[in-house]
Amino acid sequence: AVFIKDSGNGAATLIELNCETDFVARNEDFQNLGQSIVELAAAENPADLAALKALPLGDKSVAEALTEAIGKIGEKLDVSKFETVKGDHVVTYTHPGARIGVAVAFSGVAEGDVPQVGKDVAKQIDAMNPVAIDNDRDPASVVEKEIEIGKEQARQEGKPEQIIEKIAMGKLNKFYKENTLLNQEFVKDTSKTVSKYIKESLGKEATVADFKRVQLGAS
Repeated sequence: AVFIKDSGNGAATLIELNCETDFVARNEDFQNLGQSIVELAAAENPADLAALKALPLGDKSVAEALTEAIGKIGEKLDVSKFETVKGDHVVTYTHPGARIGVAVAFSGVAEGDVPQVGKDVAKQIDAMNPVAIDNDRDPASVVEKEIEIGKEQARQEGKPEQIIEKIAMGKLNKFYKENTLLNQEFVKDTSKTVSKYIKESLGKEATVADFKRVQLGAS
C-alpha cells in the first residue's frame, strides 16, 4: 500500500510498504505500521530509503520493526519507496485502494482554490503518469531515447535521410504533449492544457514546482 503524510507546511512524504496479499494490506497492524513509518519519515526527513530504515521507531529501528512485523503477520514486508515533495502549496491524493499516491507542489499562486486545483492536477498525474513537469525538466536521457526512437521509426518507414531529424523532432514534440504534465491535455477539459488550467485557476504565474507519483509495484 502507498501511505502519504501531508505535513501541512508545504511538504508531503510518500512511502510504499509492501506485503504479499491484499488480506494483509487491509490488516490493522499493517496499516498502523505504514502510518507510523510515513509519519516518522515526514518528521525526520531522512536522506534516503536506507536512512529511513535506520531511524528509531519506538525502541527499534524501522528495519527491526519490519522484521518483527514479518514474524507476527507471517508475510514478507518491506518499505520499497520513499519520496518527498516541497513547495509553496502542496496537495496530496491517494487513489482508492491505496495503490497509487500523488503529491503535487505549486509555486507562483496568486488566487483561487488551491485544494481543488491541486486535487484535479493530482488526479491527472494519477491517471496519465507524466514523466516530467515540462520539456525543460524532462531528463536528458529520456529526450535522447525518444529522438533515437523517432529516427529509427522514420528509417524503417523508408523516409529520406535529410528529413529524418525533422520527423524525429516532430515525434519528440508529440511525446512532450502526451508525457509532460504541463503540456498534457487536461483530462477534465481537453480543450486546454494542464498549464492553462492552472494559470486560469491560480494566477498567470502559477505552475507546478514538483510532483511525485508512487505506484504499488512499479519500478
